[in-house]
Amino acid sequence: MKEQELLRLQSMWEIEHTLFEKGYNIVAGVDEAGRGPLADEVYAAAVILPPDICIEGLNDSKKISEKKREKLFDEIKEAALAYAVATASVEEIDEYNIRNATYMAMNRAIEALKIKPDYVIVDGDCIKECNYPHECVVKGDAKSLSIAAASILAKVSRDRHMLQMAEKYPQYGFEKHKGYGTKAHIEALKEYGACEIHRKTFIKKFVKE
Repeated sequence: MKEQELLRLQSMWEIEHTLFEKGYNIVAGVDEAGRGPLADEVYAAAVILPPDICIEGLNDSKKISEKKREKLFDEIKEAALAYAVATASVEEIDEYNIRNATYMAMNRAIEALKIKPDYVIVDGDCIKECNYPHECVVKGDAKSLSIAAASILAKVSRDRHMLQMAEKYPQYGFEKHKGYGTKAHIEALKEYGACEIHRKTFIKKFVKE
């Protein structure tokens, strides 16, 4: 590992180190994937990494390629002290709105950890009904290795599920856009209507029923 990469990774332990110094020993990072798409569940992951571990290339999932994310997915699961991935359903998104559904998915991931954290750091500006001491960090997936690891697990888990949905509903091209509102996806929606994994509250202006 090059020195520059090692220094970058070490700098992304700063938030966790501050918490360690305050007496929190087990810190979980939490992030979501899939708030914006027109289809499928919203995913969240929680990850507890061993202190000061440096997994080469680990970064915000949006900053690295799909191939690299797939590689890191396995490396994170192997290295983590504990991890969990959870979802909130399309029905929950439509009933409670995407923001609240995202909180549900995040809390489910935290509760599913086999090791219970002393403290939780969450990507973004808010989480509700979290049962652990916590803080939210805007753009945390670029500032914390724990959150970055969670962003990878959430993103890859969702993308893999969308590939399965592409086989079930080939007319929508989910394998290409992963459910996001691309021109091709919207055209398919208008031609074929919605399927069971589309978020009704997200597609009102494209589909009448």
